[in-house]
Amino acid sequence: MKPLRVALLSYRSKPHCGGQGIYVRHLARELAELGHHVDVFSGQPYPELDQPVGGAGTVNLRPLPSLDLYRDDDPFRTPPLREWRDLVDVAEIATMWTGGFPEPLTFSLRAARALAARLGDYDVVHDNQSLGYGLLRLQRLGLPLVVTVHHPITVDRRVEIKAAPNLRKRLSLHRWYAFTRMQARVARKVPRLVTVSESSRTDIVTDFGVAADAVQVVPVGVDTDTFTPPMLPRVPGRIVSVASSDSPMKGALVLLDAVAKLATERDVELVVVGSPREDGPVARAVDELGLGERVRFVSGLSNQAIAGLFASAEVAVVPSLYEGFSIPAVEAMACETPLVATRAGALPEVVGDCAVLVPPGNAADLAAGLADLLDDEPRRRALGAAGRRRVEELFTWRAVAVATADVYRSAIEEFHADR
Repeated sequence: MKPLRVALLSYRSKPHCGGQGIYVRHLARELAELGHHVDVFSGQPYPELDQPVGGAGTVNLRPLPSLDLYRDDDPFRTPPLREWRDLVDVAEIATMWTGGFPEPLTFSLRAARALAARLGDYDVVHDNQSLGYGLLRLQRLGLPLVVTVHHPITVDRRVEIKAAPNLRKRLSLHRWYAFTRMQARVARKVPRLVTVSESSRTDIVTDFGVAADAVQVVPVGVDTDTFTPPMLPRVPGRIVSVASSDSPMKGALVLLDAVAKLATERDVELVVVGSPREDGPVARAVDELGLGERVRFVSGLSNQAIAGLFASAEVAVVPSLYEGFSIPAVEAMACETPLVATRAGALPEVVGDCAVLVPPGNAADLAAGLADLLDDEPRRRALGAAGRRRVEELFTWRAVAVATADVYRSAIEEFHADR
């Protein structure tokens, strides 16, 4: 079949923390391995991209710079006037100043402008989660469109507002998440959505009000050559988790409570891949629970380093209150690391019978699940081996790319049939 020319859009693509950058990197490479040509349009932080080892395809980064208002070293910065370029920049700054999150909208407008100048260069546009109004302009310009929604951000909105400590914070979160109204409107106008699990599909249909037959499930993958079973013995008592933010949805506070309970009766070490804010709730909880010597945060790790960390652990844990998929869960299973996860969102669907499942938000149950695994080496080995088998059967990036390319071809055929 003829190779496709794909414009893959991602409003931010942090390479090693958060699922969007991981998704873009591996999907682009595997599509190129299949012979397709992929241009990744991204705002900051930019992704790390790989060229295909085989196949005739290509991968290129096409930067679409934002004003980078949320950079790690200077979040919520006000850029000097010399950095302002146009009205989209003005909208980005004004939205940030008034407490909103502008990037999904402003990135989509920049993408529409960039692609309007290159209409003949692409067969299909694939948006990764922005769902900004600029996408509707691309449809009008005559470009077939596919949109991936990992999960509706309306779920994050509900969880964070529920956890807010006071009215002022709740009002602030309502403003921050105002972009979700735009995303719901755009989702209803896009003919083809892709999501990563049946759980997310149900949530998208419910929260965004789209037709069920407009949403197709293509699970996310993992690099099974990098995430592999360990070559060295595991570190006794080591628990590994990934928490890319202080968001209550990730369950970090519940996990810290659980580790504090475990620490009263055994020698445990928690290593968290992530960097909580110095003045944030996670950092405060570490101090309040007296876990300074038991908990270690690491960030900026390569895939190889993250894989090595999972492979060094006796147990991995995903304590989230909600997940639309969970790449860390699949990475842990690929390393044959036994897993404790919550029954939240898509996690039961992703892990199957290859993990210990506990109720979300309950520190006592999470501590008990971790303790049971730490005390049972035969069960740890059995769960680890089962998890690796499940990943090899269901969650490879090559399978993701093949299924995604099939979605592209269907979208292209339907688009041209309707014109």
